[in-house]
Amino acid sequence: MCRLAAYLGPEIVLERFLLAPPHNLVEQAQAPREMYYGRLNGDGFGFGWYDRDGAPETYVNPQPIWNDANLPTLARNLRGDLWLASVRSATPGFGNTPANTQPFKDDELLFLHNGFVEDFRRNVRPKLLRELSVDIEASVRGDTDSEYLFALLRQMLSEDEDMAVESAIGETLALFSDWTDQAAALLNLIVSDGERIYAIRHAVNHDSPSLYYCVDDEDFPDGAQLVASEALTEQGLWQPLPEHSLLILDPESPPELIAL
Repeated sequence: MCRLAAYLGPEIVLERFLLAPPHNLVEQAQAPREMYYGRLNGDGFGFGWYDRDGAPETYVNPQPIWNDANLPTLARNLRGDLWLASVRSATPGFGNTPANTQPFKDDELLFLHNGFVEDFRRNVRPKLLRELSVDIEASVRGDTDSEYLFALLRQMLSEDEDMAVESAIGETLALFSDWTDQAAALLNLIVSDGERIYAIRHAVNHDSPSLYYCVDDEDFPDGAQLVASEALTEQGLWQPLPEHSLLILDPESPPELIAL
């Protein structure tokens, strides 16, 4: 399990999103309120953004977020209008390494997953590998269910250049539902293509992990849209995503909810 957060809106310094809110990701790493499994998210952290050329970038550290002496300086100086971040509680068997630390990226997308896929290596991964091209399989650097989930999403998009990201997410989750049989799969996701943020609250054979969104938080600039595993600020300003739904945040439109 992990805690996730994302920001879309007017340009801000990273600190304002990642460290300044009362229930920021450092707090959610040390004292999460709504996790099904685990009490700490101390198995690494990372954040992602898009550079001036529109390419995704990431900073990951497999150590606890509270141990990174460079983070306060980075957070005061990095600026952006789109941020994704996570703190990690590693699923047993998936090593605590930089390659396994989110966010994951390719040439266009940033990707976060909160949850786990039960019996992934034995039951799901063999089926998933049959769907991946040689190139996409070769690009997988770690061994987590999260990165393979991202690989399957990338495969969907590579097979149809005209497929919308939300459609590819829906097809990816449908395949996972078929493959899990009676096993549990917790599948909260946050994905970005550099223009939009796509947030998914979903699970198979299990209750969905918590996920909230907010569009009128006075701690952030007008027009800011946020999503997080747990409310970053005053709880009453944040709305829970319905289970089995996809939220699209677009800077030019109000939030859009789609049932999966």
